[in-house]
Amino acid sequence: MGNGYVIGIDAGGTKVAYGLFNPAGERIDRAQHPTDICATGESFSDTIIENIRAILDRNGMKDTDINGVGICMPSFILFDDGVVLMTSAMPGIKQFPMRDYLSKRIKTRIVLDNDSNAAALAEYRRGAGRGSRHLVYITAGTGLGSGIIIDGNLFRGSYGWAGECGHMLATPDEGLMCGCENRGCFMSYASGRAMSAHVRGQMTYCATTILSPETADGEHVLEAYHKGDALAIETIETTAHYLAVCAFNVYQMLNINRFVFGGGLTNFGDVLFDRVKAEFDKYNHIPLPVEFRLAELGGDIGLIGAAEFVREG
Repeated sequence: MGNGYVIGIDAGGTKVAYGLFNPAGERIDRAQHPTDICATGESFSDTIIENIRAILDRNGMKDTDINGVGICMPSFILFDDGVVLMTSAMPGIKQFPMRDYLSKRIKTRIVLDNDSNAAALAEYRRGAGRGSRHLVYITAGTGLGSGIIIDGNLFRGSYGWAGECGHMLATPDEGLMCGCENRGCFMSYASGRAMSAHVRGQMTYCATTILSPETADGEHVLEAYHKGDALAIETIETTAHYLAVCAFNVYQMLNINRFVFGGGLTNFGDVLFDRVKAEFDKYNHIPLPVEFRLAELGGDIGLIGAAEFVREG
């Protein structure tokens, strides 16, 4: 029936990480391998099964000894059915009933959900969301997304992907085309990918910048900012503006007063997020507290959240 041990799997576009967690929620084993971005649903799942069995064997356990396996992916997932509808980082995995495929081969509970929901649940229970009743987690990295906690539970919406704040429209039909097949969504303004695109697009108009097409990434933008580079400053201000407007719109819709930010853009720290909060406050005319915090769980956030899926409910 299980003994309180669970496995969490964080399946991203570059690596797949596995963690075995004890009943206290402590990770006691870990493994990872590169992601095969050309994998089909079946071949990807078979690799997951092999690695689950290897972890169990190494710890003297069988699949029936654990309470379940939680898996998060950067995907549109039909949660109730356990079906991966689409994964942009792994285009071969489409309309695939992954939960049922795995359940026939691993004799334990399988919970499959997206990575933003995993991060939201992890931070709510074990990170910067502790003590709050409601939470919005916003992941601002290569892309932009969010997970929503209401009364201590993940809110998934009708199909399972509530919280796709990055694909809300900031300037409908204007601006960069996104993978969501719309122009002008927030992800096309406030994400790592958007930041790089903005730098490259503005170089022609800013001849004095020290940035180049090869250095149009977050690390170099931050370095250039500290040297007073005008393009770097403008890029950070633009990113902060759209992140703030996105968060403000979510706040107006949900009236949740704790936001936790994770993802690669948190490496900008106060340089970016002091601006985000100042922009947010500029639009917020009701003087009640709204907290902005940075995520606390680091690189294991997906593993922790995936493991917490099994303990949810």
